[in-house]
Amino acid sequence: MKIILQNDLYKHSIKLLLLTILSLSSCSEKDYLHPDPTTYIPQEQTFDTPERVLALVNGLYRGMKDQQFYGGRYYIYVEVRGDEYINRTANLFTAFDSWNHTLNAGSNEVQNLWTAAYRTINLCNVFLQGLNDNANKVDSEMVSQYAAEAKFVRAVAYFALVTLYARPYIENNGTSPGLPLRLQGETTSANNSLPRSTVAEVYSQILKDLDEAEDDLPLTYDTPLLNTTRAHRNTAIALKTRVYLTMGNYSMVVQEAQKIVSHNAPYRAETGVANALQTDATIPFLGNNYTTTESMFSMPMTDLDSSTGQSSITYNFNTAPAGNSEYNLNPDGIIGDIEWRENDQRRQFITTGTTKYLRKYNKPSPFLDYIPVIRYAEVLLNYAEAAAHTGDLNKARNLLTFVRNRADASYQFAANTVADEASLVNTILHERRIEFLGEGLRSNDLLRTLRTIPAKGSAPAVAPADEAYIFPLPNSELLTNKDL
Repeated sequence: MKIILQNDLYKHSIKLLLLTILSLSSCSEKDYLHPDPTTYIPQEQTFDTPERVLALVNGLYRGMKDQQFYGGRYYIYVEVRGDEYINRTANLFTAFDSWNHTLNAGSNEVQNLWTAAYRTINLCNVFLQGLNDNANKVDSEMVSQYAAEAKFVRAVAYFALVTLYARPYIENNGTSPGLPLRLQGETTSANNSLPRSTVAEVYSQILKDLDEAEDDLPLTYDTPLLNTTRAHRNTAIALKTRVYLTMGNYSMVVQEAQKIVSHNAPYRAETGVANALQTDATIPFLGNNYTTTESMFSMPMTDLDSSTGQSSITYNFNTAPAGNSEYNLNPDGIIGDIEWRENDQRRQFITTGTTKYLRKYNKPSPFLDYIPVIRYAEVLLNYAEAAAHTGDLNKARNLLTFVRNRADASYQFAANTVADEASLVNTILHERRIEFLGEGLRSNDLLRTLRTIPAKGSAPAVAPADEAYIFPLPNSELLTNKDL
C-alpha cells in the first residue's frame, strides 16, 4: 500500500495552488489563439495580480471538492457508517470497511480522507500566508474577504476531521486527544512532527475561524450561483450552528440561529442572502435548481472535476441507469417509518420497487449533481433541537412542524412525541433522519449524542466505548509524525 508522506502532502498543496491559477484564470480568445510560450508560473509570482489571487481562492474550494473529501467519499463514509444502508457488494473500494466497522490504520478510507482534508487545510494555510505577504496586490476589502473564505474552508475541513478521528466533544467536554492543529503553510517536511491538540482546542480554532469569517465575508454576491458555491456571512453563521450543536452548547446554537432565522414563520434570513426553505422539498435536488436560497453552501460538480465511478455518491447509492446499486436503503431504517407518509414530498427521493435506493443524487456519469454541504433546513432543525434543550419548547415545536409541513402540509405530530424536552429532542433527531438522508449528517448525529451506531444487515452495532466508534489515525501520520 502506498503511504502518502507529509512532505508529499505539502508538495501537492503547492502544485494544486499553481495549477489552479493556470486552469481557472480567465482567458480571452486571443490568449487561446496566440498563447504566451510560458506554461509555468513561478511560486513567487502566484500572488502578482488580482486575477491570480482570485484563482487561488477558487482553488481552495476546489481542494475541498476533492473526490476523497467533500466531492464524494467523505459523504459516502459518514453515510454508510450509520444505519440507513445495506451493502450489496462487499467491495472494499466502495466503503465496505466503513459500513462494516472494520477499518484499521492502514485502510485506504482512513488514509485518503485524512490526506485530502489536511491537503485542503494546508492549501488554506499557504494561501493565508501568501495573501498576507502580498496584501498590496489586492484591494484591502478583498484581502479581508479572501482571508475569510480561506478560514471558512479550513474550518469545514477541521470539523470533518475532528468528528471522525476524535472522540465526541460531549463525552468529557473536549478533553480527549484531538488532531494535530496545523495552522501555518508548509512547503517542506520540516514541521511534520506535531502533537495532537485536544478536541476542545480544535473546536476552539474552528469557531475562531468561523467568527472571523463571519466578520469579513460579504453579505451577498451578485448571482445565485456564487451565493451557493462561495461562503458568505450567513454560511459561516449556519456552520456555527452545526458546530455548537455538536459540542452540546445549545445556548450558542440559539444565539447564532437567531441571526439568520426570523422570529415567526415563514422562517427566513432577514439579512444577507435571503435564505429560506423552498415551498417544494424536492426542488434543491430533483428540480435541477441547485442555487436556490435553501442551498446555503454546495459543492458544484462539473465535467472537469466531478467524482468518477466509485467515488461518486450517485454511483454508490442510486441504481441503474444513474448508479451502480452498491447500497440499497435499509428497509428497517428510516424509510420503514410509517409516520413518514407516502404523500410526503421527500418520499420522491426514494426509488420504487421492492428494493429501494436513494435518488436524491440522480445524474448519471459524469455525476454532476451538486453536493450540499449545508441547507437552510438544517439551520432550522439545529435551532429546534437547541431550543428544546434550553426550555423553549414552543419554538422547538414550531420549527420542527415548519420543516415537516413544508413536505407534508397536513401532518400533525402526536402530542406524546413533542410533549417534553426528551420526547421533542428524539422527534427532532428522527426528523433529521428523514430530511437529511444522504447528506452526511446521520453518523455525526449518533456520535455527537453518544448513541450506539445500530446494527444493519450483517454489520454489527457499535457502542460509544468500542474502538470502531471513530476512525483510527492513519499509518501515514503515525509513521511521519514523531510527536503523536
